[in-house]
Formats: sequence, C-alpha cells, structure tokens
Amino acid sequence: MRVYVPATMPMLRELVADRELRAINDTAFAVTPALREAYASGDDEELAEVAMQEAARASLRLLAEDQAADNKPIYRRAVIAADVDGVTLRPDLDDAVVRLSAAIPYDRIASIHVDLAEAEADVAKAADVIDAADMGDPDAEFVLGDAEDHQLAWYAAQELPFLLELL
Repeated sequence: MRVYVPATMPMLRELVADRELRAINDTAFAVTPALREAYASGDDEELAEVAMQEAARASLRLLAEDQAADNKPIYRRAVIAADVDGVTLRPDLDDAVVRLSAAIPYDRIASIHVDLAEAEADVAKAADVIDAADMGDPDAEFVLGDAEDHQLAWYAAQELPFLLELL
C-alpha cells in the first residue's frame, strides 16, 4: 500500500543515515476504504493528494512540537511516500489514517515531498497556530490555508541526500 508519512528535516536526515525510518507513533496516511467513502467523487490520484495533504498537515504538528521544544526547526513540511506491507486501517482516528507495523526501509521509498524555501514564512506561522486551527479558530484556519497553498516539491528517493546538503 502507498502510504504518506509526515516528517521533518531531522527525520529525513535520520532516514538517509540509518537507511530506514520509523514513523512517529507508526502513523501514516493512505487512500483507505473510509477515505474513498468520504468522497463522493475523485479518482485514486485525487484521493492520494488528499492523503498527502493530511500527512503534510501532520508534518506541521511535528514542526510545532519541535518549535515548542526549542529545537529551531527548519520550517518546511515534509512527506515521505512509500510502498509498504503490514498496514492497519485506523478509521477510528480519521478516514486516511493507517498504522504501520515496522520501520520503512529506504528501498521502499517512492518519493519525498518537501516545501520550497518560499514557503518557510507561511509554514512557520502555521506551526504557531496549528492547534488553534484544529480547534476551529477561523483566523488560525486562514493562516493554515496560506501554508497549505504552497505545493510540496517532488524528489526521487536518491535525490534526498543532495537536497539535505542544500538546506
């Protein structure tokens, strides 16, 4: 199953160094039966984009945690797309949520998706208000929307070490 794993730059560095990565709480996002049911229309590509956007929003939550811990995060959302087995559906959490059974080996990575530099200011602001947006604050939702308007850039797995060198 193709899954979308929320990540941060330190997690991507860990993936390169260790040649595998365990998702935070083994949580990822995917095109699940519940996600298909939630959308009256949309092909697999459109639903995959929804799952990736959910993972990108979860990446914002990881950045907010790094910010709260004063880890000086690089404010770029990151999503790892991988093809894995052993996935458990978690519709009790959300339509696209899945639980992974193991770390993801580097050779199962299909692609990496990362914000470009021009998104950093909007992503930093969104990380500040992600919790408020989750609670329905309309001003926070507006700020979050500014960050989500940025498209994530696509990178092949073999390009990841070079991308990280440039940051």
